[in-house]
Amino acid sequence: MKQTLKLVGSILLLKLSLIAPHSQALFFDYTETKHPIVLVPGIFGFDSIGGVFDYYHDVIYQLERSGAEVYMASSVTAVNSGEVHGLELSNWIQANIPPGEKVNLFAHSQGVQAARVAASLIPDRIASITSITGVNKGGIGGDFASTFIQEGNLIDQFGTAMGNFIDWLSGNEVGSADGYAGFYALTPEGNAELNVNHGWGVDQVNACGTGPEDVDVYGHNVKTFSWVGTSKITNNFDPSDVLFGLTGLLFPGEHDGLVPRCSQLMGNVIYDDMKMNHMDAANQALGFTSIWLDPIYLYRGHANRLKRRGL
Repeated sequence: MKQTLKLVGSILLLKLSLIAPHSQALFFDYTETKHPIVLVPGIFGFDSIGGVFDYYHDVIYQLERSGAEVYMASSVTAVNSGEVHGLELSNWIQANIPPGEKVNLFAHSQGVQAARVAASLIPDRIASITSITGVNKGGIGGDFASTFIQEGNLIDQFGTAMGNFIDWLSGNEVGSADGYAGFYALTPEGNAELNVNHGWGVDQVNACGTGPEDVDVYGHNVKTFSWVGTSKITNNFDPSDVLFGLTGLLFPGEHDGLVPRCSQLMGNVIYDDMKMNHMDAANQALGFTSIWLDPIYLYRGHANRLKRRGL
């Protein structure tokens, strides 16, 4: 009888695991953090295009289904400097999150610059910042990129036009995009300048060092975390892998196709060597992500980590 009950229990657990994909635990409050989670996009970012293509594909649903309160930061210009994005993000938080409520910022790529600037502007509203393959010290090919990033040239004009186009598609205000400012923000020089005043959790002395988890931002404690990706080609069905395969050939070394491993380090490094590329980390494109590691598992697990820390 006891063996029969064990068998029935095992079958029920198997069925539950099949109907609840991506779940690390079968609890309705697994991702129920104390403070809301705000997802912040990176360069050429958006919230949603046409209500079909979300920047963080399926992430909001997968977090909300077990208790999290999740927002996608909108009205953040597709391409501009970290300072401008940070001001836009802080304004969005104050306009959309109830007064006095703190938020946990999950920031992808250049979005982590906006998150750190927002922490400087409204430190009393930020509980934590998580850098998801974030640009904290510059993108790949820093010196090479700096040579081609000049104000007013074709690259600047292309970036501005593309930014305005993405803003138009996503329903944001058109006309605020600045290609030069956005691209310069990705260079080592641009990062160094921003980090002078907004380098929370970033080791500005050691090239491959990281800062503390707990950071004092003008008298307010803000916890900082980071996830680091180091793979380029992760899924043959993902068209973005073609780009990252090319950047991997042009720029050898440890990076996720766009950001060097050392640049991604910030605060408490939760995942030091994820087998995913830069777009995989935001569950793009449309979920055609790394065959080695499911991003949804990471997002849900990190929400539970924040919950256990009282955040």
